[in-house]
Amino acid sequence: MTSGESLVITSRVTRMLIASGVFFSIAFATVNTNAGVMADEKKEQEVQRADYIRKNYTKYEYRIPARDGTLLFTSVYVPADASASKRYPILLVRTPYSVAPYGTANYKRGLGPAAEFEKEGYIFAFQDVRGTHMSEGEFVNMRPHLANKSGKTQFDESSDTWDSIDWMVKNLPGNNGKVGQWGISYPGFYTSAGAIDSHPALKAISPQAPIADWFRGDDMHRNGAFNLQMAFGFFSGFGKPRLQPTDVTKEKPFEYGTPDAYQFFLDLGALSNANPTYFKNAIPYWNEIAQHPNYDSYWQSRNLLPHLKNIKAAVLTVGGWYDTEDLYGPLQTYQSIEKQNPGISNTLVIGPWVHGGWSRGDGDKVGDANFGYKTSLSYQPIEFAFFKHHLKGADKPNLPEAWMFETGANRWRNFDAWPPKETQQKSLYFKADGALSFVASTQAEDVFDEYISDPARPVPYTTEISNRWSNQYVAADQRFASRRPDVLTYQTGILDKDLTLAGPLTASLFVSTSGSDADFVVKLIDVNPANIDTPAGELNRGGQQTLVRGEPFRGRFRDGFDLPKAFTPDEPTKVQFSINDVFHTFQRGHRVMVQIQSSWFPYIDRNPQRFVANIFEAKDSDFIKANHRLFRSSAKASAIHVSVLPALDEK
Repeated sequence: MTSGESLVITSRVTRMLIASGVFFSIAFATVNTNAGVMADEKKEQEVQRADYIRKNYTKYEYRIPARDGTLLFTSVYVPADASASKRYPILLVRTPYSVAPYGTANYKRGLGPAAEFEKEGYIFAFQDVRGTHMSEGEFVNMRPHLANKSGKTQFDESSDTWDSIDWMVKNLPGNNGKVGQWGISYPGFYTSAGAIDSHPALKAISPQAPIADWFRGDDMHRNGAFNLQMAFGFFSGFGKPRLQPTDVTKEKPFEYGTPDAYQFFLDLGALSNANPTYFKNAIPYWNEIAQHPNYDSYWQSRNLLPHLKNIKAAVLTVGGWYDTEDLYGPLQTYQSIEKQNPGISNTLVIGPWVHGGWSRGDGDKVGDANFGYKTSLSYQPIEFAFFKHHLKGADKPNLPEAWMFETGANRWRNFDAWPPKETQQKSLYFKADGALSFVASTQAEDVFDEYISDPARPVPYTTEISNRWSNQYVAADQRFASRRPDVLTYQTGILDKDLTLAGPLTASLFVSTSGSDADFVVKLIDVNPANIDTPAGELNRGGQQTLVRGEPFRGRFRDGFDLPKAFTPDEPTKVQFSINDVFHTFQRGHRVMVQIQSSWFPYIDRNPQRFVANIFEAKDSDFIKANHRLFRSSAKASAIHVSVLPALDEK
């Protein structure tokens, strides 16, 4: 098929505080009115944006041939004044979630990361990846990268991107020969993959919340522990096979029959009940997950990080400290690109955002954390300047190596490396009576704290009553958990000066269990002073225990994610694992708290606590109560290893 034949169709186308009593109804009405005005303003802005796009862009639809002949459906929006004398760079998004709306008379309501991109002028290209929606071929989740491709029969996401870019710069009207690529979440993965062995025309990429490894840290698993609620909800729709190209974009959502996810999944019982009760073997990818409970070649081949090589484009990797789906991805993508592509422009931006919050929200608050201003507005000009410089030759944006938001202090900081070079390695040790200290224990005898973990009554990850995956739990008040007998709670004394942690954390736990398997969840928490001056009408947050970072670990993988191993009952064993980076200041007058527990439901599936070869095949009868111990002697000194950044006034 020739490039000309691949063209299918073308066409042109106050706030106010509420005191109390008599003023309540007036204030309530005013707040609602203001909210309504804001909603109306936002809607009007969206209408104006859509109208601008329709007036100033022409939409085309193409089927672009990949090297093996598979046709990849691509929607392209070209500025109406593009010509031989006025040319524009291409900004590409590759997605498994559909480039809808289909048809050249039907326009997207937004094309770029923000409306400024449309006014600046780019050629915007959106592609259904292989095997999705209107593109031909077979879809493969997290398609493995082939490092040594040969001939036209071997392909991956890198080659599909290369072929698409090559076709576009040769055939799209009015392009200037330069291409940028960006995307959030799964499209972020395709952005990373597309940069491997970069096409010469690819000048700038921005993988945002990119997936990197679905077993060790992103989306479907955390340190080998299965993300039950997300995976169940996602693949019950997204996992249904597509028989042929289709422009149908909406799947019927799964009917839970209740808003209470905790109760739904508790009633589900063992994971082995999912297929006979609900899926009926109609979700192939659920079956694939269940067949690969360990970090075998299936998952290892889907780890993109070792393949992020021969990248020539400038890179802007973006993530959110409060991203409940993909924080591991951006942190590790940045590090891998930095190590494997010396000398390229490579910047990391992490803000106080939920998944995609820099693009889809104001970024002023998450859960019980309030940052005081719209942090997303701080980032968006940087993204705009990044692409404008590399694709249009505008002035350099002078980006630092790492532009990071310091939660707790609520400010942006620049660094010439991440983690910062000047951090000091320290350890927070668990002590008697729930104390947490930088001073190691001197007790020689085997002292410990213990709790009974009951799979029939798992610790919830959120107090929200919803069947939707929560993105607010990550900064929620943890007092509900600290009051449970199956959660160990340790805290420092009141801090007499600010304490800033910057970089990765490592949990080093000496534990035992009366069972033969166990999960361990470590939560880092910022505790407010007991008494806080609070304006009338606002929630008093005195004593609030705000989650800063939490990470689960499936204990069977303590010797390696590919080496599951049972615990010997009641035998002290070391369990050590990495926790995603933090950049947080615990202010003077606050306390640092760490909680340890063995369930986090239904975020993480329940561990039977009796070792079985494959937890996806466990039966309800395999689930048992177990007594877990956390040791804290000098010889078995359980601790959290942290990176402490000196205060600005100490440098």
